[in-house]
Amino acid sequence: MYVKDFLWTQDKTVKQLVDELGSVGFQSVELAKASDVIVKMKKNSAKIFLTFTSNMVTSGLRGFFAQLIELKIADVIVTTVGGLEEDIMKSFGEKFSIGRFSADDVELHEKGINRVGNLMINNESYMNFEDKILPILDKIYKKKKRWAVSEMLREIGLMLDDKHSILYQAAKNNVPIFCPAITDGAFGFHLYMYQQKHKDFIIDVVADFGNILFTTSHDDKKGVIALGGSISKHHAILCTLLNGGANYAIYITTAHKTSGSMSGATTEEAKSWGKVKDESDVATVNGDVTIMFPLAMIRALDILKEEGLLKEDKSNA
Repeated sequence: MYVKDFLWTQDKTVKQLVDELGSVGFQSVELAKASDVIVKMKKNSAKIFLTFTSNMVTSGLRGFFAQLIELKIADVIVTTVGGLEEDIMKSFGEKFSIGRFSADDVELHEKGINRVGNLMINNESYMNFEDKILPILDKIYKKKKRWAVSEMLREIGLMLDDKHSILYQAAKNNVPIFCPAITDGAFGFHLYMYQQKHKDFIIDVVADFGNILFTTSHDDKKGVIALGGSISKHHAILCTLLNGGANYAIYITTAHKTSGSMSGATTEEAKSWGKVKDESDVATVNGDVTIMFPLAMIRALDILKEEGLLKEDKSNA
């Protein structure tokens, strides 16, 4: 393969764009490769683990993740608690505004505004979340006293009515959501406070470790789409490690491999642990997920649609 000059043409599709970027060089090549790996995962009926961090749900990717669940792209979701809180917030109409990375943070704090990059969340959104989550916890508690995290999240999803919600689509399509650090956020605080009044209310994180292990097996083909890093990425690839390693993996991250962090660890590094098989198809893309992932995924969806391998999208019906 040779480097090819990239040229503008009117009405270029996303598929054409990513195809042509695959011959430009640098991260463009990895982007096109990542899209190819996604297609291979689906064509070869791999069990696909989709992982993402909460800041991606703060952004407008939240509805895209929900759509991918509806389209049967993701079989297992692993994420952090902030994204679940914000998914619930948005399901009840909360809106986050776009500001500036260079905003005056002291002024924002005085105004009761919390900054996530250039996205802003009002304190009132968390107060409204408390008003919504407590009646939900009451219903869950009345149904039974002990829940694995993923079981509780499915129950919450069944109570929502928003097609753009990750929890709603996961519950509707029987896709489990795992959140091993469920206490690391506002939701965790409310679970703790609820337990102070109801000592027999137990959210069992350890039971969910068994549940994620049994979502797949050594015999299954396994694929990982890890967006960002942290515990969500590691929890999925630990599951693949204990089940013989992933056959396919793409990582998209802004972290660098020289950090020695989970966020910066590449698909190649994962092979040293057995989290990814030696002969696996892999790609590591260094870049912003809000740009790179839609490009790679939309191209993959277009290809799968053309080949009749995509569930009919009724999300806009």
